[in-house]
Amino acid sequence: MAHEIEYNLIGDDMQLVEIILDPDETVRAEAGTMMYMDQHINMDTGTGGGLMKGLKRMFTGESFFITSFTNQGREKEKVGFASPYPGKIVPVDLLQKGGEFLCQKDAFLCAAHGIEIEVAFTKRFGAGLFGGEGFILQRLTGDGLAFIHAGGTIIERDLKPGETLRVDTGCLVGFAPTVNYDVQFIGGFKNALFGGEGLFLVNLTGPGKVYLQSLPFSKLVDRIHRALPPARSND
Repeated sequence: MAHEIEYNLIGDDMQLVEIILDPDETVRAEAGTMMYMDQHINMDTGTGGGLMKGLKRMFTGESFFITSFTNQGREKEKVGFASPYPGKIVPVDLLQKGGEFLCQKDAFLCAAHGIEIEVAFTKRFGAGLFGGEGFILQRLTGDGLAFIHAGGTIIERDLKPGETLRVDTGCLVGFAPTVNYDVQFIGGFKNALFGGEGLFLVNLTGPGKVYLQSLPFSKLVDRIHRALPPARSND
């Protein structure tokens, strides 16, 4: 069973999550996301379950290592984790989600000890392979709290049975396992060349909850790159 952690969300557009740990409680986090911790918090970095676990994490685009933070004191202690770019943090209670949740490969921030982070794939391997951000997903399993982060504003949609939502691959943050997921080629020469939305869309069919983000990190980087002046030649 996962540890029963408490938390506070701090901030608005550039949030951090403060985890409150009882003695001997542990939270696991993506490497490099820790902002601060109280004096009796012990930090231990490892693969999160062996060499294969670490390699699978690398395949999803995450760090090979994951860090565990354990309260070794006698009172409650706090540790804070910040998102790597502007946006929101979403708490996900896996017990209420049926013990499983799927999210984008770079969405995971931290989770209570006992939550497993695995690789998940689309059913159509070929479509997912060319779908960019839509190919590799992370599967969070367990019965405790996990936290995912997203860029910009979070949009929540509760899809009814048979209801379909089409989404840009980069704008998908996560969804319930009851939601059917597939990647579709947009088609059309003008759409592909001038549409500006990428070549693929995600088809999400309910029932289940879906989380979307208004500013994917890939789009933010692209806008910054286009705004930079061209490099000058030394010749």
